[in-house]
Amino acid sequence: MNVEELRSVQRTERQKDSLQQLRDSFYRDVADYVADRKAERKRAAADADDPFSSPEVSRLTDEIETAEEVVESIYERRVGKIVKRATFAAAGMAAEDEGLTSEERDLFDDLVARIERNRETVLETLAGADADATDAADPDPPSADPTPNDASGRAASDPTPPPEDAAPTPAPDPDDLLAEAMGGPTDDRSSTDAVPDDAAAAEPSPDESPTPGGGSDADSAPDTDRTTLRITRDVGEIFGVDEREYDLASEDVVTLPTPNAEPLLDRDAAERLD
Repeated sequence: MNVEELRSVQRTERQKDSLQQLRDSFYRDVADYVADRKAERKRAAADADDPFSSPEVSRLTDEIETAEEVVESIYERRVGKIVKRATFAAAGMAAEDEGLTSEERDLFDDLVARIERNRETVLETLAGADADATDAADPDPPSADPTPNDASGRAASDPTPPPEDAAPTPAPDPDDLLAEAMGGPTDDRSSTDAVPDDAAAAEPSPDESPTPGGGSDADSAPDTDRTTLRITRDVGEIFGVDEREYDLASEDVVTLPTPNAEPLLDRDAAERLD
């Protein structure tokens, strides 16, 4: 063993993608070689008058440091290839362990075992996560209520009769919600006394006589202030306090009851023209 042999191994290892064949005792032989050089340097230093200026001591020091640097480079280069080979082996692919030193073979076997164990752990974790997701998506159905309910939703076995004036709460009408949001009164369209808008227009109440413009006295009542606006963005249908529906689109010019016009002005949805 000498420095030239180590440099030759280093060059070959750099040129090949696969591991070059090394004898089983390669690293131990290098260790013995370095130990011999250190012992020889110690004897040379003892024989020299000035060890720090002795050429022999300097030569041996350079040889020892070079050998240590080269063998470290060889090992690091080979470890990368060993890790790649162990990965293939752990995945069930063909991977030879020939050409390894005894130390490298121990590393290879340990890496394969660790990768296989880690792979099993990850797969078990994923399988458990899938099972948890399935359980969350399909919870146990609620137990059936053995007591039947009547049409009012009360248990049939409940001896207390429902109140006579109990009635289901009707769902809110979208127009009512929009009218309320725009500041106008809501129209109780769920009441049994409500009359469709078309029927109300066709049959005016006795208190409302037709006007020349096709409206009614209520529509033109003097106590209903009105404001002329230009609509600046699409608003849609609103229900005015004058009980009329307005379909408001951008650039429309309309005259609205002031209680309905003010919210539009406040929201920059219209401009005042009068």
